[in-house]
Amino acid sequence: MADPTRPLPHLVPQPDGSWTGRAVLTPTSFTTRGLFTLPSSKVIPVIVVPGIMGTNLRAATSPAKRANEALDPGEPAWRAPNGTFEGLKTAHKWKNFGPVRRQQILDAKTLEVDNRGDIHLPLEARNYGTTEAEVRQRWWGEVHWDSYGRLLYGLHVGLNHTFEMDPLDNVRVICRHWKDVMACDPAKWGVRRIDKLTEPELEKHAGYYYPVYACGYNWLESCEDSAKSLRQRIERIIAFWTERKRECQKVILITHSMGGLVARACAKQIPERILGVIHGVMPALGAPACYRRIACGTETWSPSNGKVDNIKAEHVADILGEHPRDTMAVMATSPGALQLLPNHLYPQPWLHICLVSRVNNKDVPREVVHLPVGNPYDMYRDTRSWYRLIDPVLADPAKKYNDEAEVIDMIRKAVNNAERFHRQVLDTYYHPNTYAFYGADPEHMSFGAVRWVARDPGAGAVFTESNVRGAVLGDYTPTGGRRVRVERRTDMYFVPAGQDVAGDGTVPHQSGAGPRGKVSQLFDVRGFDHQGAFNNDAILMLTQHLIVKLVQKLQ
Repeated sequence: MADPTRPLPHLVPQPDGSWTGRAVLTPTSFTTRGLFTLPSSKVIPVIVVPGIMGTNLRAATSPAKRANEALDPGEPAWRAPNGTFEGLKTAHKWKNFGPVRRQQILDAKTLEVDNRGDIHLPLEARNYGTTEAEVRQRWWGEVHWDSYGRLLYGLHVGLNHTFEMDPLDNVRVICRHWKDVMACDPAKWGVRRIDKLTEPELEKHAGYYYPVYACGYNWLESCEDSAKSLRQRIERIIAFWTERKRECQKVILITHSMGGLVARACAKQIPERILGVIHGVMPALGAPACYRRIACGTETWSPSNGKVDNIKAEHVADILGEHPRDTMAVMATSPGALQLLPNHLYPQPWLHICLVSRVNNKDVPREVVHLPVGNPYDMYRDTRSWYRLIDPVLADPAKKYNDEAEVIDMIRKAVNNAERFHRQVLDTYYHPNTYAFYGADPEHMSFGAVRWVARDPGAGAVFTESNVRGAVLGDYTPTGGRRVRVERRTDMYFVPAGQDVAGDGTVPHQSGAGPRGKVSQLFDVRGFDHQGAFNNDAILMLTQHLIVKLVQKLQ
């Protein structure tokens, strides 16, 4: 019987093209053999690009950036919590932060990506010789572990272990996890059929080495700036392997949510450096939830949530800001956040003002106003209407700007940036080798539209589109609503209605389906929420399936 073996930490590529590994001497009585696995000399890096708030941020350490007013250089500014206990601590901390401190901490120009985030490798990682030091060098610490750790680790192991030797028959067999991918029911991926993986395709796949990287970015800044950072990361990774005499010409991008917009803008610049892109739950046309959260604060419940999920939603609102004074303080002048608003391609109208009358003991709704009409960015630039996206008074609690006129100017510059990004930088571009999946799940309702709803007070008052649109804002209600006065005599209380269409809890199906007709294949998948998309077993298998298909495109 052969002596048992144990895997040793992964080999390290050297500038001369060789590999080196490190082991420790053991007593002669210890007969277990150490095993190094020699990777292929042909390399296809896989890079995971996270969504908004999926990158850890810290106060800038670079002297070229302005100092953060609330934090010392290098102090963490944003880290999404991992696990329930950390989530409760984080919610308590942010709930106690007022608008001034939120604006000071999350000031885009004073922040940089923080690579010191948590990494929690499973115990089985030792069986593959994987160490935290190794994956931290691949920037895994830049991203939120609970959202992307399972994806990063799953790709790291799965892509680089395709075949194994059967211990009984001593013949080559397909690894168990690839058998599961091959056997997955296409219905779990939202399609009736899909081209199955074949053993020859897996053989070609196995001829490459797939180092898995993350690429965080400052999500408060424009996606155009983040795309430049992604491009630099891609070029740096390719240069790393090329300098070590490996054949490395193209990368594969795996994106989540806002990361899809970043990757599309990057791929448009260097399509020849990218083998293919897999987009997950991308707000391709934007999301009305962005308007809802800026204008009204973060929602604390959903009609599709159970009791536990609504409790979680309350804690999420504590962190993101339950009131418009909290969310506007951060998002009003943040180009990155505003680039998630419904763009010019999103189906119009999607903002409705609705009055409810009591008729025969029944509530009868009547929609009086439908917006936007034409250019949606004009609506975002509007700082006067009572239903405005941004109130200049709430946009600058820390008094960064000299007066309200300067605040309005900064708001409009940020909206202009979003419009230019949508129309010129991004347009309708997708890399030629692109796959995408999105959620269209009635169990995860999303905002396909936003509705301001008030009860018609009756008493002979007549409400028209003109006088409702021309009403004057009085104040904000504790639940995100607004009190307005119509024709200087009638007070009405408008509140935002709940989610209204199937989606993933954040991106509605009509935006997720935006790539239809522009990508190689689009998957309508159910069974996950927006943030947890890549923690879903079917999605993890779909991602690996699509990577193999992309590799077949290589000559």
